[in-house]
Amino acid sequence: MKCKILLLTALATGLTAAAQGPVSLDSCRQMALQSNKQLMIARRAVVKAGYQKEEAFAAYLPGIDFAGGYMYNQRKLSVFDSDQLLPTKSFDLKTGKYEFNLVTNPMTGEPIKGPDGQYVPETVALIPKEAMEFDIHNVFFGAVTLTQPIYMGGKIVAMNKITHDAEILAGSLHDAEAENVIYAVDAAYWQVVSLKAKHELAVSYVNVLDSLDHNVHLMFDQGVATRSDILSVDVKLNAAKVDLLKVENGLTLSRMALAQVCGLPVDETFTLADEGIEAPTLSAEVANDYNMNEIYARRPDLEALRMGVQIAGHQKQVALSSMLPNVALVGSYSFSNPNMFNGFSKKFSGAFSVGAMVTIPLWHWGGNYNKYRAAKVDEEIMQLKLDDAREMIDLQVRQASYKTTEAYKTYNTATANLASANENVRNANLAFREGMATTDNVLEAQTAWLKAHSEQIDAMIDVHLCNVYLSKCLGTLYK
Repeated sequence: MKCKILLLTALATGLTAAAQGPVSLDSCRQMALQSNKQLMIARRAVVKAGYQKEEAFAAYLPGIDFAGGYMYNQRKLSVFDSDQLLPTKSFDLKTGKYEFNLVTNPMTGEPIKGPDGQYVPETVALIPKEAMEFDIHNVFFGAVTLTQPIYMGGKIVAMNKITHDAEILAGSLHDAEAENVIYAVDAAYWQVVSLKAKHELAVSYVNVLDSLDHNVHLMFDQGVATRSDILSVDVKLNAAKVDLLKVENGLTLSRMALAQVCGLPVDETFTLADEGIEAPTLSAEVANDYNMNEIYARRPDLEALRMGVQIAGHQKQVALSSMLPNVALVGSYSFSNPNMFNGFSKKFSGAFSVGAMVTIPLWHWGGNYNKYRAAKVDEEIMQLKLDDAREMIDLQVRQASYKTTEAYKTYNTATANLASANENVRNANLAFREGMATTDNVLEAQTAWLKAHSEQIDAMIDVHLCNVYLSKCLGTLYK
């Protein structure tokens, strides 16, 4: 809900800004950060990682479960297969003991044995078969069980460390995606600024050629210009109008692309704060050397890889735990109906039980050990990826710094070249008015001026984009 509120607020702010006045680069960035779908997914991944961290912590605590059921049995339970006759005993005063009541031979007084070789009892106690039958047609049972892990081979500790690092990993991936979004916004933003400047340049060029065309026609009427001069100017003028149309189409499409990146309707009409700036402020400070350890610490993609190495190490511990003993404390309360705690009773009754459970892996044909070795290799692979990424980041920073420095040099050169082109156009126009230059000379000067101005615009945009890329490489773009 909070993300939705922020998104709606950002979109409303962007629409209001678009309707009221120019939209700044920071506003475009904020709108894009709030509306980008991939960034929303990354934010939800951070929330998910937090839930998984809490889930892992719950493994430290005792688990309480309930299980219950009902069973219908077709037949009753009978202890005896028939009526039972049990011999009895009487107390003998002579011996002071209970003696079996047996049939004796009247002549000898000795007990008599039956055909089966057993003594024949004189009296018996009858236990009918029906007396030992129990009604188990309907049986209800249940149990409440408590399980407290004592030692799980380090698995629980490792899983908590994994989820902790996974939460940091999700946050780093979010920051890395945010940097990509900002870089995409800046590219689209400066593309619009570039095309807007080139549009104004194209309009100015068309106006200049239109004025030249008008002057050449007047000169033709006075006989000081030829039909070839008119055709040359007309060709240039028509080509300039075609270029103007192309720039207008490109500018419209670029505005749509920027609106889409910012989460605005693609047909939204808005202007940018940097449109029409003749002399932009550019910071010409590019460091000659950088503290790479600080850059490594700031880079979110490198932080994600570091967390990947740590997670692989914890997963190795999880694999190792499969070869270690597990100890848990178990307690339960079991009940049933019918029950046998006090004879056979058709009512609910139960009892507590407490115990400990130990599991010791003995032999699994090397399966658990190979699982551990595979996890160890995964850790080594992640470490190699981290080392490789550090080398690539070092190269990125050096290349970005070099490109930024060269972009500033190119911009300064293009600015100086534009000043020369302006002076050249002024001299050509002055010579043309005095009849000392032809239309071809003026057209060449105007073409050179157009090229110089266009190169100066491209150089200015390249400086901005190089600065953004350098900031991305240094890990300072999204902080």
